[in-house]
Amino acid sequence: MDELPKFDELMIPTLDALKALGGSASNEEIHDQVADTLKVPSELRDKLHSDGAKTALRYRMHWTRTYLKKYGAIANSIRGVWTLTDKGEHVTAQDVIAIKRDVRNEAALKRKKPSNISSIQDTEASLNDLDWEEHLIQILLGLKPDAFERLCQRVLRESGFTRVEITGRTGDEGIDGFGILRMNLVSFQVLFQCKRWKGSVGSPVIRDFRGAMVGRADKGLILTTGTFTQDARREATRDGAPAIDLVDGQALCMLLRDLSLGVSPITDYNVSEEFFRSI
Repeated sequence: MDELPKFDELMIPTLDALKALGGSASNEEIHDQVADTLKVPSELRDKLHSDGAKTALRYRMHWTRTYLKKYGAIANSIRGVWTLTDKGEHVTAQDVIAIKRDVRNEAALKRKKPSNISSIQDTEASLNDLDWEEHLIQILLGLKPDAFERLCQRVLRESGFTRVEITGRTGDEGIDGFGILRMNLVSFQVLFQCKRWKGSVGSPVIRDFRGAMVGRADKGLILTTGTFTQDARREATRDGAPAIDLVDGQALCMLLRDLSLGVSPITDYNVSEEFFRSI
């Protein structure tokens, strides 16, 4: 993991990525643009952070965006789309030290703590802008498998699916349920898989799931609390094969937030543990 750029070394590449993407981008677009520009090899892209809920690169980029947002260089909408601000347009490599200093000093003043913070780990308690995601992932990992399946069923229903059913059958090659997604006059049969994993989902899972869905559905969907490896994402959209949509832990958090399922905005997002206990 030491070969990965530190969070502050990712600031300029992140701003450059937003510029290259037209001034706005999703987390996924920024991640891929930065990783491709810096030529981060697959094994480092897929290396997990210590808690196992996301990759080390995504974890560092999370803090990169947090600092840049606190500084006013970027902003994000409720849908998670990041935009480059006028201030961010003019940030240079020489400004990075000032960004770290100013953001940490502001956090220390708000918390009435000394500002001599020496590392990103020391700053986490003061810069908890997106800590609700990590809190939520830990709750989801604590759910029983059938409760997590019911939660995914609820997410699909709230997202416009009809006749969403959990199969609950063993030996069904990883298929946990199916649903009908209706779009105007057209409807699609969708098979889905729920993986309450603390770690990465690899390409073999995608291939096995695709093999199980052939001839049985129009679309496939995999939802996980973890992450998908780069090879898994490539396999999901491989030319000549039925595409499979992937929802990783971060995207699942965004869905729960947007659908107000156990997550509500106050000054920050509030995660309701009671909601998930009741599933």
